[in-house]
Amino acid sequence: MSLPFGVPEAILVLAIATAGAAVQSAAGFGLALVSAPVLLLVHAPLVPGPLLASSLVLTGLMAHRDRAHIDLGGMATALLGRIGGTALAALFLVWASPDVFDLVFAAMVLAAVVLSLAGLRVRPTTGTTAVAGALAGLMGTISSIGGPPMALLYQGEGAARLRGTLAGFFVIGTLLSLAALAAVGRFGWVELGLSLFLVPPMALGFALSAPLRNRISDTSIRPLVLMLSTATALGVLARAW
Repeated sequence: MSLPFGVPEAILVLAIATAGAAVQSAAGFGLALVSAPVLLLVHAPLVPGPLLASSLVLTGLMAHRDRAHIDLGGMATALLGRIGGTALAALFLVWASPDVFDLVFAAMVLAAVVLSLAGLRVRPTTGTTAVAGALAGLMGTISSIGGPPMALLYQGEGAARLRGTLAGFFVIGTLLSLAALAAVGRFGWVELGLSLFLVPPMALGFALSAPLRNRISDTSIRPLVLMLSTATALGVLARAW
């Protein structure tokens, strides 16, 4: 496969995708946070479609590994919400600039972080889970960064439960997002080829994540989620500006 960038750029893409995959495998999310900004700079078409498609390998491995901890009821509710959010994202990609929505999404994430730091907890109820799923679909389909809404919701449920539930949610939710991107002409054969290039670092990042994962306890997952969520929001703001 002929790549639209040189060898140095290819090495950088592979390295940063591996690092992002390792972070997500350990923490439950963070792949797009770590890798999307660099991928955009190297070759913008790598995001969101190819990054989302290749992440199916990673989230599939994570879902199998942490399958015993998946909140099936919560995941199903979140996916119902994600259908609506993904449909809206597809309409937005056709009719409006993603930069405008990046600003809105970043503001939402930062607001959620502030509420969490203030000591307010949003519990995974039917309503809050559906809303988080919708926001994840909206944000993930447009920018590939869809982890924070669900991660903030499950931050108090334990590291294993957060990783397992988010992985299961991402597997099915990513398929929905890819279908929406294909429907609006944002995912075709070119994007599929780029996706295949990103598959090996996804598997490698998963394999390298075990030492990092073992260091993340139930008590440390909340500050890690808040830190990654804040960084995600600031990264989206910087990209939009």
